[in-house]
Amino acid sequence: MQTTWNLTYLYTGFDDPAFRTDLESLKTFLDRAGADLEAAADDAAYLRTFASRSEELSRLMEKLFTYCELILSADASNAEAEKYLDQIMLLSNDASLLHSAVERRLGSMEHLDDLLASLPELQPCAFALREMADHARHSIPEAIEPWILKMQLSGGGAFSMLRNKLDATHLVEYRGESLPLSSVRGLAYSPDESVRRDAYEAEIASYSKMEIPMAACLNSIKMEARTLTELRGYKSVLDMTLAESRMDEQTLNAMWTAVREALPDFRRYLLAKARLLGHENGLPFWDLFAPVGQSRTYTLEEAHDLLLQEMGKFTPKMADFMDHAFQAGWIDVYPRPGKSGGAFCAGVHCFDRSLVLTNFQGSFSDVSTLAHELGHAWHNRCMAGLPYLMIDAPMPLAETASIFNETMLSYQVLSACSPEEELHLLENGLMEATQTVVDIYSRFLFESEVIDTRADHAMSPDELKDAMLRAQEASYGEGLDPAYRHPYMWACKSHYYASELNFYNFPYAFGLLFGKGVFAHYLKEGSTFVDTYCQLLRSCGSAPVAEVAASVGIDVRSADFWRESLAMIRRDIDRFCTLAEAAK
Repeated sequence: MQTTWNLTYLYTGFDDPAFRTDLESLKTFLDRAGADLEAAADDAAYLRTFASRSEELSRLMEKLFTYCELILSADASNAEAEKYLDQIMLLSNDASLLHSAVERRLGSMEHLDDLLASLPELQPCAFALREMADHARHSIPEAIEPWILKMQLSGGGAFSMLRNKLDATHLVEYRGESLPLSSVRGLAYSPDESVRRDAYEAEIASYSKMEIPMAACLNSIKMEARTLTELRGYKSVLDMTLAESRMDEQTLNAMWTAVREALPDFRRYLLAKARLLGHENGLPFWDLFAPVGQSRTYTLEEAHDLLLQEMGKFTPKMADFMDHAFQAGWIDVYPRPGKSGGAFCAGVHCFDRSLVLTNFQGSFSDVSTLAHELGHAWHNRCMAGLPYLMIDAPMPLAETASIFNETMLSYQVLSACSPEEELHLLENGLMEATQTVVDIYSRFLFESEVIDTRADHAMSPDELKDAMLRAQEASYGEGLDPAYRHPYMWACKSHYYASELNFYNFPYAFGLLFGKGVFAHYLKEGSTFVDTYCQLLRSCGSAPVAEVAASVGIDVRSADFWRESLAMIRRDIDRFCTLAEAAK
């Protein structure tokens, strides 16, 4: 298996003539596309021209931007990648201006629906065109948009890149060694408590070296979000995010209502795990990810075999797809200095491929992360062949396939395990669910406070730490030892720093609980559900969230749906508490 990315199908390097040609083509294409649109004889010709040119532009932008981003993710010190990414970002401003001009033109078309109905060749992207017309109401004023976009490059975009570089190059002094932050955080899964505690203490101590620039990045990005919200006429940053997510506030409130009701159950689990590990005051942060029961580590080959075996039970096509991803260099597997922490999946639609970054160290959680990211890749595969305008799944639905894969893996492994392994596997699933529900709720509370406070002043590192601890208290409660929490969680989570993705937290809770709801349908319907599921994934960019969910019989605006999904987790908590008590 190849353990680093094979990017040669994009470019062989920055000296590849194809890279230089595409970069030059992008520079000239934008002017040519704008001229072609201006020359359109009527509205119908304008729509046809835009649909065609947007495909060409998206393909060029995707290839160039993805290549530079992937190189930097694997090697934060790559100066060439940074240089070319800056050039592409400047050109993306021109693309954004073109997109905004099209939105305004579409918004001015009084009979857009009738016009689209008369143009059958545009039906595959009709939803996106209608949505663009609606977005025209929130466009930045045309006269100042070019200057706003340029300022964003040296504002939120620059601070986001700086944060990623700080994270990727940050070294932690652990037991006499200087290790990458991602490696030290990975030690939280060690079976040795002294390793977990020492790694936690070393990690927390290390943040003082970068807390000031990290705080500056976060404050600047969230102030920019507030400014753009006002400029675009939204009532709040959350309102803007919900609109961009094709999700309504009723859905979000229904989910949070059910989550708050379920917090005592998660705290029962945390307290049971704490007692099992010998703690009296709740679980210290360093033991949140401590393995319980008969844990084991996996080689990459074992992880590969387990995924193919268990995910293939859903459909053999999934196993074949995953095997190809491992063999064809789609996955950059192991941590190393200069490589970004965490994990992600980047789709390359024009080549029907995906690139996955992980920091695999052998825990079952790492195997589950591979299943998660390859779920994103499967989602991308289900959207193959669609127009670029129709592949933009909103954040809440973008997690559907990844969480479905995690749930599937856990369910399959748990259903076939020996009694001795049950405690460990239940713990692993509940550990992940706690992160995706309880910790995500804390992140939502924290980011809400930062955005609200930013209206008055920039928050100091001490204020940010205090806000994070209060958010953890509200979500984890007595389940987490108040003396050993994580005041720097705001510094190590990249999701706060995506300059164009505010509140990149609730989609994970949505995805977990929605994915469990979809998985429940699969359990009822069996193999006949496979095609329905794949069609659901294919439709994620084609309708608002509530409509996509309704296509498989789910009402996401009802708290009852979320309660039913959380009840699946509660059953695991009940069983875990019983086993944990017996194992003491």
